[in-house]
Amino acid sequence: MTKYSLEDLNELYDLELNKVIEKIKNKKAKLVLLQFPDGLKPYATCVIDFLRKKTNAEFLIWFETCFGACDTPVLDKDMKKKIDLMIQFGHNELMPSY
Repeated sequence: MTKYSLEDLNELYDLELNKVIEKIKNKKAKLVLLQFPDGLKPYATCVIDFLRKKTNAEFLIWFETCFGACDTPVLDKDMKKKIDLMIQFGHNELMPSY
């Protein structure tokens, strides 16, 4: 079984977790929904472990599809009311640098 770590993830991608922490604290979010593309889903729990240590928030992981920034979770009204913040991670640059 492969053990995924935040150190491994940081070598591959910059998820800007300090910005995520700042956003959670600024919004005073208690419940945060995190959405990961398939390539990052194996790292979801280590990201949450890190974020829990740095914030007072609880986290949910959206394990359905994520094909890009326009593929946001479809939630029912009750769940929408409970979630204070949704953060969608990606692993490609938004705009290519030439």
